Amino acid sequence: MSRLYDTAEPSLVDEELLQKAVEEQGPQDQAGQIAKEEGIQYDEVCQLRLDYKNILKIDHLWQFTSLTKLQLDNNIIEKIEGLGCLTNLKWLDLSFNNIEGIEGLDSLVKLEDLSLYNNRISVIENMDTLLNLHVLSIGNNFLAQLENVIYLRKFKNLRTLNLAGNPICKEDRYKIFVAAYLPELVYLDFRLLDEQTREQAFGKYQYAIEEMRHNEAQERRAMDARQEQEDELQLHRDAFVELLNGPYLFDSMYADDAEAAKLAYLPGVSLLLETYKSHLVALCVQVFEIGLAQRSRREDEVKSFFDCSREAVDDNQQRAAQIAADFEKARRQVMSEMQQATDTSLLEAQLNHCSEEINQLCDSLMTQELQLVDQLEDIIKDFERNISDMVAGFIEVVQGIFAQCRDLENHHHEKLLEIAVATLERVAKNELEEDMPDDVRMLFVDKDTVINAVSASHDTHLLKIDNREDELMMRCNSWMSALMKSVQDEEVKRNRKRISEIHNYIDYVRDHLDEMQHEHH
Repeated sequence: MSRLYDTAEPSLVDEELLQKAVEEQGPQDQAGQIAKEEGIQYDEVCQLRLDYKNILKIDHLWQFTSLTKLQLDNNIIEKIEGLGCLTNLKWLDLSFNNIEGIEGLDSLVKLEDLSLYNNRISVIENMDTLLNLHVLSIGNNFLAQLENVIYLRKFKNLRTLNLAGNPICKEDRYKIFVAAYLPELVYLDFRLLDEQTREQAFGKYQYAIEEMRHNEAQERRAMDARQEQEDELQLHRDAFVELLNGPYLFDSMYADDAEAAKLAYLPGVSLLLETYKSHLVALCVQVFEIGLAQRSRREDEVKSFFDCSREAVDDNQQRAAQIAADFEKARRQVMSEMQQATDTSLLEAQLNHCSEEINQLCDSLMTQELQLVDQLEDIIKDFERNISDMVAGFIEVVQGIFAQCRDLENHHHEKLLEIAVATLERVAKNELEEDMPDDVRMLFVDKDTVINAVSASHDTHLLKIDNREDELMMRCNSWMSALMKSVQDEEVKRNRKRISEIHNYIDYVRDHLDEMQHEHH
């Protein structure tokens, strides 16, 4: 059920092995030669075969971000690892290896076809994120618990399953059990699941399946509710105002306030706190609602910018493509004429003319790109100015509201201090009728003690308000800086790629012209 170690030395996936594999599997014509000379871009490779390489450990695949198909079958791999960056993978073959457990697949959310055939796997597990799975081959392994198949119910798109060669297949109820618990399955162990088997399965497991469906529906509803809650919270985080739509800030101010619980026993403080809380929460909700509105405005501005940029790039590329197409049409006609030409001086003139045309083409394409760079630079500047104004305006409004929060805290502090001093006087005259816990009475041994307690409480509250304001401003500015850096970096990347494409094309037509010149000499 597993592959024996070859007499050859086990190999690792390293740079040399990868380059050789990509070159062997890439185009072998002129395009392949050009790619080889320029250096192969691993992030553009879509399919990769690394089978029969005696590979012991998966590694160094992080650059293959565009990979959709990967063959690692017939090796001596012991652990599924090193696949985290292959998020576009749709087809993965790990058959005929020495893998003992399913792991390391969490990020492969687009995977549709997975083969783990002929390994040492004893449990189907750790595949929760592979919800697009259509085909699973896990035959010839060590699966011994038939109930483990129930795990596969979460894969609603699973249509083809191979379990042949596992211990579970020896059970009399195997086929009916699988058909009952995986009703969407079409093929099992390379055979079509017939209607008779489905009817038998339904009859035998009807009540167990109904109970399971009921439980699954409950779990799904609970999960949907949690997801909806998390999505809403993420939206609030993106607006930098999470947890400001309620008493969270107020509660956090008092959660870390050691003196507050004691001061709450003072006569009149309970009502004072209620008033303070309602006013502070109202101000927090103001920040929250303004934050959501501003987030929506920022999103619209970002979308407008990217739409505008895309339109500029598309228009420019169409013009450049037309220039290249017109040149290519003329070039082919001239090349055809030159191949038939017998007059050497005429041929030389045509070659010179072609060379001049290539130079003009290069100038035209570079001019187009320069115009686009200037256009995008203006678009980016406008966008940066608009976003900067939005963020500055939002922060200014928020600072005004947090200033009101501090004013509210100062007012509350003054009122609380009045109550505390008045209570101290009553305690001194032994006029206090209300019962007080001993730790509260200890505050009233003298005026300094009670004033220090009230001031400490006040300082704690102001610090919480300041920290929340600072956090909001810092995250807002960081978001803007990161966004603009990303935009600038992407533009530099786009420009470099375009310049490289132009040079590659010009080099290609020049090489073609040189070849013709050599042929006629």
